[in-house]
Amino acid sequence: MSESVSHPSLTDHVAPLEAGAHVVAAHFLKDSPALALGDGTVALVQSDDLVRIAAHPDSGILVAAGSPDRLVTGGDDGRVVEIRAGGATQELGVAKGGAWIDALALHPDGAVAWSAGRAVVARDTKGREKSFTAPSTARGLVFAPKGYRLGVAHYNGVSLWFPNLETPAEVVTWKGSHIDVTWSPDGRFVVSTMQENALHGWRLQPDRGHMRMSGYPGKVRSVSWSSDGHWLATGGAEAAIVWPFDSKEGPTGKAPRECGVRPARVSRVAFHPKAPVLAVGYEDGCILLVRFTDASELLVRRAVQGSGITALAWDARGNRLLFGCGDGQAGLLTLPA
Repeated sequence: MSESVSHPSLTDHVAPLEAGAHVVAAHFLKDSPALALGDGTVALVQSDDLVRIAAHPDSGILVAAGSPDRLVTGGDDGRVVEIRAGGATQELGVAKGGAWIDALALHPDGAVAWSAGRAVVARDTKGREKSFTAPSTARGLVFAPKGYRLGVAHYNGVSLWFPNLETPAEVVTWKGSHIDVTWSPDGRFVVSTMQENALHGWRLQPDRGHMRMSGYPGKVRSVSWSSDGHWLATGGAEAAIVWPFDSKEGPTGKAPRECGVRPARVSRVAFHPKAPVLAVGYEDGCILLVRFTDASELLVRRAVQGSGITALAWDARGNRLLFGCGDGQAGLLTLPA
């Protein structure tokens, strides 16, 4: 897509924000936009101003995960911190020896899990903690959409662990280094991103079958499920690669869709929470909205040298899109009525 002003554009509907540091994650706390920053602060947008909260003083935020009412951050100080919409903070845990927090996951019921090295901790809504030692460094975490079960990505596969059961974790295996992991909204598929520029998936129902998704020119650093769970969008190429998961076989034997083809690699993807629309952010700073029904594209942000997109998030209603960049720039798109 050309970024000429002659093409449909939403750039006039974007309010710029000066985050001032590398944006690790974007999130909405209820209606309040929030940015987790690499300098250890969380910036909340309140009345058009940025209110900065020192979540990790004298440290940096490495990972973050959010739910409608809270943002949880993990830092290189070994702390796991919860931030609420009003700005209140609470320390949820500390890794042994102050080891860096490598991954975070939140459960819909309020439970949280974090990892530091091989150590994984799951903390339920009553504050009870259970621990698990992964076979190797736990690089990615995800809670199952139903039940209290955690997926842990590591070398040679993903461990599926029930924190409240004494039984050993089930390991679904595939040779190689698994970096992150996601669970389909219907609970039927687990998919990991890999060090070797590929995805790998497992059909949990009915057969534990494998799904190989390869051919990426770069590592997949971002994935997003469509609201109906039928599509999985991914970065790592010069277009958003979107795999079909609308059948019991998943993407096996099917070609993915390519959305937003441009001469820059996709760094972040975020499906709209209700509509068949995908937000696509690129390493050159451009952002497009792509509508699935007709593949039409709208420009949200033109490319800005040195300002690659590092975070994207929709609000719950799908009216606003929050984004952040590696150079500390950010913005808030409000869709016209």
